[in-house]
Amino acid sequence: MEDSETLSALLDRRASEVPDSLALVTSDGQTVSYAELERLSRRVAAWLTAQGLTNGDRVAVWLVNRLEWIALLYGASRVGVGIVAVNTRYRGTELQHILSRSGASMLVLDAQFRKIDFLSLLQDVNPDSVPDLSRIALLGWEELQPDTILGRKVVRFSLSDLSDGEAAQSVSAPDDLAVLFSTSGTTKLPKLVMHTQRTLSSHTGNLSRAFGFAEDGARLLGALPLCGVFGLNPVLAALAGGATVYLMEAFDGKEAVELIKKHSITHAFGSDEMFRRILESATEEKPMPAARIVGFAALQAGASELARDAWSRGVPMTGMYGASEVNALFSKQPDHLPLDEQIKAGGVPVSPEAHVRIRDVETGELLPAGKNGIIEIRAPSNFTGYWNDPDATAKAIDAEGFYSTGDMGMLREDGSFVYEARIDDAMRLSGFLVNPGEVEDVLKEIEGVEDAQVIAVTLEGKMRSAAFIIPAPGASPDPDQVIAETGRLMAAFKVPARVWVVDQFPVTESANGMKIQRGQLRKMAAERLEKEKY
Repeated sequence: MEDSETLSALLDRRASEVPDSLALVTSDGQTVSYAELERLSRRVAAWLTAQGLTNGDRVAVWLVNRLEWIALLYGASRVGVGIVAVNTRYRGTELQHILSRSGASMLVLDAQFRKIDFLSLLQDVNPDSVPDLSRIALLGWEELQPDTILGRKVVRFSLSDLSDGEAAQSVSAPDDLAVLFSTSGTTKLPKLVMHTQRTLSSHTGNLSRAFGFAEDGARLLGALPLCGVFGLNPVLAALAGGATVYLMEAFDGKEAVELIKKHSITHAFGSDEMFRRILESATEEKPMPAARIVGFAALQAGASELARDAWSRGVPMTGMYGASEVNALFSKQPDHLPLDEQIKAGGVPVSPEAHVRIRDVETGELLPAGKNGIIEIRAPSNFTGYWNDPDATAKAIDAEGFYSTGDMGMLREDGSFVYEARIDDAMRLSGFLVNPGEVEDVLKEIEGVEDAQVIAVTLEGKMRSAAFIIPAPGASPDPDQVIAETGRLMAAFKVPARVWVVDQFPVTESANGMKIQRGQLRKMAAERLEKEKY
């Protein structure tokens, strides 16, 4: 199979092979065959052309997981129009930044979804800040029928209204922009990650083969938002392989359990939080009896314990690695590893052409297996740069084409790798680079400690570790005793100099779930240390 092509070409091939096979099932019960999806994509391409969009233009998509999202992506692929994937959790400032930075000439949105009033949020955008935005395509037109929004012409977008027609002569090429994804920063406005038709289609083909999406009976639970690589990549891979995708507009634990049970879901990917809610909502001891591959990302504390529990209930949660810059599901831990190694993030790249190496943080030298440093990646799935940000691109991608991930990890002897932490979260203690998770695991073994988060602080001019702990139900752990017990279990330079008891950790929403705000933990630690002076 030729993967270095366009996304629409991958769809066309699959539609020609299995036209009547079921491609998509939406939350409202819509069923779409591969032939129907191909036909929809051609109609969308014609509609985009009729709206005046041509090769090189960009359309911002601010929708939950709907059929329209998928149809727009494949339709835009046909005419070389790039999709700007807008997180539905974004509000005024972030939306304005994305629209302004991307230069999108059209925004597609629904008027409202559940309690989210997208039209009201759109009013927070300063019209003068988005000069390239010429029109707004609105779902839910029947009730509202506005002529203009933000002073821009409003057009109707309805798949049921589209008719067959020939798109303009603009032809998409493998190196055309396919999607702009947003980085998931918590302290800065996001950068826009550029992926071409080639980088996405190449990764799509590799994923489809590596994860067995062409095998009989393959069914994917499409639970994560399509606006991020973690949600979109598996959906594209499943469709490239001829599997059926059960698309959820928004994740709900009970609904997911019903879909898994009713449709014998074989593939699922998500955050630890997502699978925690699935396991808590399931009444059966074995909630995913047909599971073949269940990949997860650890975004919160306690992920290892959750994964072990999942395995005991027949849910084979396996560690993977991904990022917007290299695509999601970039690698998967080998099945032959012991369980404790299988549930770590990292693994073997799905692309045989991918290269992963580790560079020393201080010396810049490349490191052998077993030594931790910064993970660098060169692969066909690598992004082509940050949109309109050459300085950031030059800092991230070196002359050899390796992307410096900003993640700390190490190679194994078998060639696989392990992700340990963000390099900003790693602690330099007594000259050693220490993964905070190493200390957290020890703390959670101490009686009375339910959960722990460890950060680095400066005490008397020296870098030391410090911990925030959540007590176990009914327990009241004494910080001094916790420190003393930790000292008996690990090297002295790793032992927290301070332990603070809290009810919960600060978190923030991302496209894939809730993430612990380690930056906020560092701020809390600084405030507590400052109070000690008085």
